[in-house]
Amino acid sequence: MDFSTHITDWVLTQPFRISGNEWTNSRCLVVQLGQDGFIGRGEAQGVFYLDETAESIFEQAHAVADVIRKGISREELQNLMPPGGARNAIDCAMWDLECKRTNKTIWQLTGIEPKPVTTVFTIGLEDTPEAMAAKAADAPILKIKLDAQMPYEKLAAIRAARPDAELVVDANQGWSFELMKEVLPKCVDLNLAMLEQPLARGVDEMLEGFESPITLAADESCLHTGELETAIRRYSMINIKLDKTGGLTEGLRLARAAKAKGCKLMVGNMMGTSLSMAPSFVVAQLCDFVDIDGPLLLKYDQPLGLNYHKGAVDVFSPRLWG
Repeated sequence: MDFSTHITDWVLTQPFRISGNEWTNSRCLVVQLGQDGFIGRGEAQGVFYLDETAESIFEQAHAVADVIRKGISREELQNLMPPGGARNAIDCAMWDLECKRTNKTIWQLTGIEPKPVTTVFTIGLEDTPEAMAAKAADAPILKIKLDAQMPYEKLAAIRAARPDAELVVDANQGWSFELMKEVLPKCVDLNLAMLEQPLARGVDEMLEGFESPITLAADESCLHTGELETAIRRYSMINIKLDKTGGLTEGLRLARAAKAKGCKLMVGNMMGTSLSMAPSFVVAQLCDFVDIDGPLLLKYDQPLGLNYHKGAVDVFSPRLWG
């Protein structure tokens, strides 16, 4: 099997801020696998809060290049590499290559029936409520990035600007338990659909037994199926990201395990192009909320990329992936 990797750099339309971080571009690892004249591709960004970068996952992928070239299965890959961006890119490339070699779509291989989905549109963190309200795009579902500075005021401003929109909130580990208990009761009248990761990973045990008036979702606190049991004691929704799970194989496994336990699901992204979003679109078929708006933050996207129109995302072409 042929194996090659490279890093691509995609410029954002404007700086994108969350609690504790800001980006002006999206650097991606791209893996290409070739066999019998067919090529499969996978793209990943890595998990930034675990100190993964495009460069570090590039090196991690190269460390297993000889094993990959000899030919292994996706299940063997799960044991060869830990979860993370490098395994994600390779795993997704394996899925794509199998589709190409067998002349089957990803929907035939997974047994999932595809349908269009509605993605959130993300409002990056700004310093003032007015600035955030000004970014409240004409999309049916808005995902609002917050930190500990004026969270209620920012949400109230966005709700005033978009009384018709469904609102989901992502604090990216930026709140304290005390702040969360202060803010949540005031937010009930804002009709929020969900609050994602208010507390920091590893210090959210106080959520066990906490009666939240708003659905709480785990992102950083649930990377893969090995963390599901702990997460569901604290959260009623799991945000699945393929860079966290280390690929579509584990992403689907986590989705099905969480659903079996009555947990709601969201699929998210670490930015990136439509080549990253396509495998996540597969997981999106099993989810209550979908966050695959990464390409909308970029100046340019892949050829044959996903088709977005007012929040709706069409089923992608197998010429892109899968």
